[in-house]
Amino acid sequence: MAGRPRSFDREAALAAAVEQFWREGYEETSVATLTAAMGVSPPSLYAAFGDKHRLFEEASATYFRRTCEALDQSLHLPTAREAVARMLEDTARAHTDTATPPGCLMLTEPRLTAQREEVHRRLRDRLDRGVQDGDLPAGTRTDQLASFLVAVLRGMSGCARDGGTTEEVLAIAHAAMAAFPSAP
Repeated sequence: MAGRPRSFDREAALAAAVEQFWREGYEETSVATLTAAMGVSPPSLYAAFGDKHRLFEEASATYFRRTCEALDQSLHLPTAREAVARMLEDTARAHTDTATPPGCLMLTEPRLTAQREEVHRRLRDRLDRGVQDGDLPAGTRTDQLASFLVAVLRGMSGCARDGGTTEEVLAIAHAAMAAFPSAP
């Protein structure tokens, strides 16, 4: 005997869960808050997504996929400087977009260390390519520079969460670019 068909849009419910976790964080988000935001009953949540932890894993994976799509678009620009500048500017605008919660779920949620490490790796790989292509100095310590950039991203997220304007968050991005190595 087949179960009853779902009476809700799973993708819309997942999008609502992403936003709830993004707004409040994993620890502060209760199942009651999730079900209210998602428009589902607790039994429907458990049937569709499993427990809160599994829902968070799916929601954060969805968020990370979208984040990486935007990151990869920036990182494909011709030079490392252009790539990083675009990434920082796009991030500043995304962190302060009034259509979404401020800041970044991935950069502020303690449970998402692996995702932050993946962003670090992607940045380092792009910086390594910049050294190979000659648009960054040969002695550039790309691992350290990638760590610096992740710290800048986290700072931008924190500023946005604290009510920083787009202009204020962009100012952080521009200051980071002033510290970025110049082409040889």
